[in-house]
Amino acid sequence: MLLDHIGNTPLVRLRRVLDGVVPPDVEVWAKLEWFNPGGSVKDRAAWAIIRDAEAGGRLRPGMRLLDSSSGNTGIAYGMIAAARGHKITLCLPANANRERKKILRAYGVEVIETDPLEGSDGAIRKARALVAEAPETYLYLDQYSNPANTRAHYETTAPEIWRDTGGRVTHWVAGLGTTGTFTGTSRRLKEYDPSIVCVSVQPDSPFHGLEGLKHLESAIVPGIYDDSLVDAALGAPTEASIALMRRLATEEGLLVGVSGGAALWGAIEVARQIEQGVIVTLFPDSGERYLSEEHLWP
Repeated sequence: MLLDHIGNTPLVRLRRVLDGVVPPDVEVWAKLEWFNPGGSVKDRAAWAIIRDAEAGGRLRPGMRLLDSSSGNTGIAYGMIAAARGHKITLCLPANANRERKKILRAYGVEVIETDPLEGSDGAIRKARALVAEAPETYLYLDQYSNPANTRAHYETTAPEIWRDTGGRVTHWVAGLGTTGTFTGTSRRLKEYDPSIVCVSVQPDSPFHGLEGLKHLESAIVPGIYDDSLVDAALGAPTEASIALMRRLATEEGLLVGVSGGAALWGAIEVARQIEQGVIVTLFPDSGERYLSEEHLWP
C-alpha cells in the first residue's frame, strides 16, 4: 500500500556547504523528508492522525475531515484521504504559494482560504469556527494539539535517526512549526540517551519569511509542544536561512525548502560551539514547492 512507504527516509552527511565552518571532528547529517510519498515530513503525522481517527470510531460515515495548514500537512492529508476514501476540508492562508494550492486541489481537497495577514493562526481560528458551527459535519483533526502528531515522530523519526547513526547522535536540531517533529523525536532520543542535546529553531522575529515555522512568542503555541525537552533554543534569521537553502542546492545537490535552510543554520550554529559530535537535523520538504516564489529563487 502507498502509505506503507511513509518513513525510512535517507540520512545524508553534509560536507561542501560546511567547509571551513565546522570543526573537522563534527559531523552534520540531514534527514531528507521529501522522500516520503506525499513529499514532506508531514506524511508521518498526517497518517498517524488519520489512522487514529479511523481506529477510534470518531470518523462517522458522511463526516468530512477538517484541519488548518500552511501547506505541507494539508498536502499529506489530501494524499492520505484520497487513498483512504475520505473527504477533507482544509483552511489555508490565502498567501500560500501556487504550487501548494494546485497540489491540494489535485488531491480533491476543499480549500477555504483565510486572511493572509493572520497566517497559520488565522487558519486555525477558521477551522475551529467551522467545527463549532457544524460538529456533525466535520471531524477536526487539530494537528497542533493532536498527540498522534508527536507520537508519529516518537515511533518512527527518532528510531530511524538512532538506527542510521548507529547510536552515535549527540545533537538533534529541528525547526518548530506544529512542534510535533521536534517534540516527538526529542522525547524518544532522550530515552535512548539522556545526554543527547536537543536544539529548537524558530524564526528570530514575528515578521519573517520562514514558511512552515512559527515564532512561538507571538503565535498560538501548539498544545503538543513540550518546552522541557529544549536544551537550547535558536532564532534563525530569514536572509541567512534563504542563503543556506540556495547553497544546499548548488553545493550539495539538495533542493530544499526554506525551513530546511533554517534547520541547517541552526545545525551550523551548534557545530561552531562544539569540538566533536554527530549533529542530526531534518529537511522537511523539497524546494520544488517554492520555485514560484521569486524572493527565494530569483
